[in-house]
Amino acid sequence: MHPILKRLSSLVYLARPLALAFLGILMLSLGFAYFFILFYRTIALPEIFQYLTLQFLPRWARGLVFVTAGLVVLLAGIWKLSGVVVIPLNARPGGLDELVLGYRSEVVSPYIAVLSGGAGMLILATLGRYAARLTCITPAQDPVEYYYRASSLFNVQNVYYVAPTPLPLQIEVELDTGVRCNIKQNISHDEQLAARHVTNIMLAPAPDAAPLEVTRLTLDALTSADAIILGPGSLFESILPNLLIPQVREAIKQSKGPKIYICNLMTEPGLTTGFSVADHIRQIVRYGGFAPDYVLINAQRIEPEVRQIYEAAHQMVVYLTPEEYEETIVSATGQMTAREVIVEGAVVIEADLASAVVQLSASLNHPGESRTVRVLRHDPDKLAGAIQEILRRE
Repeated sequence: MHPILKRLSSLVYLARPLALAFLGILMLSLGFAYFFILFYRTIALPEIFQYLTLQFLPRWARGLVFVTAGLVVLLAGIWKLSGVVVIPLNARPGGLDELVLGYRSEVVSPYIAVLSGGAGMLILATLGRYAARLTCITPAQDPVEYYYRASSLFNVQNVYYVAPTPLPLQIEVELDTGVRCNIKQNISHDEQLAARHVTNIMLAPAPDAAPLEVTRLTLDALTSADAIILGPGSLFESILPNLLIPQVREAIKQSKGPKIYICNLMTEPGLTTGFSVADHIRQIVRYGGFAPDYVLINAQRIEPEVRQIYEAAHQMVVYLTPEEYEETIVSATGQMTAREVIVEGAVVIEADLASAVVQLSASLNHPGESRTVRVLRHDPDKLAGAIQEILRRE
């Protein structure tokens, strides 16, 4: 009995309004009854009205039936109404009539499109549990190999892999020395190029000048996406190659969903050496023609031991300098602790996105030997949580 009374007590603010409404409905009912009696006595009504008005019963029985039915409907309506929280317009913070509200909204799983490489696809596969469909668009320079590798290794629910073009594209980059290389040459593993960075990326001209074909699945995934995620993965190897395709670039620009860029944790030797967060964003603006709506960067402190390992491999933390801030945003959410700034027109969110893992690696001084080292990697669960937080804002 106590739960019922507790629920009905929420109608305390509606006692007078309900009484007035009931009185008004009663007066309306009497008015309609007089009109109906007038019509019934002066106009010949169809025989069915005799059954609708229970003419086959004595008058006291008719009244009892209608009163009982009316009470049942009225009580059902009051019970339904008691499930709605009612707040008076003059409620004052700190007053006795202050209420704390909680509500449930219908959760609609989003359609998400991802532009990333093999490792990035594996990291974001966790996000497939929260998406109606997670479509990973493989890099244009090796779409078929990536497609079969991904679809065979990363068989996760709601995660699908799509090749952007039927045939691989030849992607070339130009370094700051003027040297041009094919992006598939593993530039980041060349010690002689470790100090260099890319100044330009381009599609190599096709020998037969055939028109560039894009798969329909790729365009459908981008146009129907509730969110488009760039990364995680190599900026020049996994993300920018697909932005060189005009149809893909235009589909992303036309999409109404948020564009989320997951920035690299570390610079890449020979590719992004010396790049800051703003430099990464500028490359997307330059080749994609749009600025990401959100950029996720790792704010976790890196241990000296891990930092030394990366420095020995000519890699540095991708940093965000105060000079790059255009505006600072203070936000508080229950899902993650983050600091937000505006950089190059994008909302940059600093959050804990990575975890240190142990992996087997070749010795720097003795290549023939191997050792276990601690490295930093994007954490799938942390990244999925940060992306979900962004999607809840939209």
